[in-house]
Amino acid sequence: MSGDGDNGGGAAGATDAVEVAGVAGVAGVVKAAEVPGGDAAAEAPVGGAAGGDAAAARLQRLFEGRRLTPTQRRIAHCMVRRAADAPFLSSVELAELAGVSQPSVTRFAVALGFDGYPALRRHLRDTAPTGPDAIAAANEYQQAVQAEIDNLRHLAAVLADPEPVVRAGQLFAASRPLPVLGLRAATAQAAGFVYFARKVHPDVRLLDEGGSLLADRIDAAVRAGASALLCFALPRHPREVVEALEYARAVGLTVVTVADSAFAPVAHHTDLLLPAPVGTGLAFDTVCAPMLLGRVLLEAMCDALPDAQARLEEFDAKAAARGLFVE
Repeated sequence: MSGDGDNGGGAAGATDAVEVAGVAGVAGVVKAAEVPGGDAAAEAPVGGAAGGDAAAARLQRLFEGRRLTPTQRRIAHCMVRRAADAPFLSSVELAELAGVSQPSVTRFAVALGFDGYPALRRHLRDTAPTGPDAIAAANEYQQAVQAEIDNLRHLAAVLADPEPVVRAGQLFAASRPLPVLGLRAATAQAAGFVYFARKVHPDVRLLDEGGSLLADRIDAAVRAGASALLCFALPRHPREVVEALEYARAVGLTVVTVADSAFAPVAHHTDLLLPAPVGTGLAFDTVCAPMLLGRVLLEAMCDALPDAQARLEEFDAKAAARGLFVE
């Protein structure tokens, strides 16, 4: 099923240029994409040796016997070298990594016999081996669940380097107040973070409404002493979010963004981008990885707040005294 809502993943007629996928790492992909020609990206590691070798072998078999142009061979070479990440890369990301144009990636997929790049990526995900506890996806609902499991595994691999998350937690702990921005599809992620953050952070402010007042609320946070802003940015990306982040940086805030991709429209207006892939197999995107990354950021913030544990214990005591919960 497909739709075209705020975060619809399979909208009919959607172009490769706006599709959503995960990325290969918090910093690695961004750094590799900045290298002219993408050659450095081709040298990036591809996860575990056994898993990477098996994935590369499957890709090699897919390309065997095909008459590919030099540009298409460059794309194929990049995919083989990034075999473990290939099923999670959007056409824009693959084009950046290979140092080619996005239309070249689309033509490459067609040359392999697919209707377009989304069909090629689905094939790579469907043919990827699964662990012993994975579901043999038989219908679209199971496939969506399996895709989210894959996204979470991908996030787990990214978090092997905890430094960006630790840095974000320190920024949040030091910002008084801490504004948290999330509009449209990302509102739930921002609100969930704020709900829990308020239990340990003395002043967390939810920015969940756009319009002319958004800049005013950012100004108010800065006047109150804010030094950082957390943003959840999910597709489809509202123009207001991009403008708000640009303004937040202009008034001196350090912007940390959880986004679906390192190449999301918000990337150029973010000081620290933490990518978490979304699922696109259903009418509306599934966002387990961004939600879990938000909880990880909460943990990192708690680690950086010296009185976080005391605040949690105080809340539990008051909740018990008020009979707040039934269990």
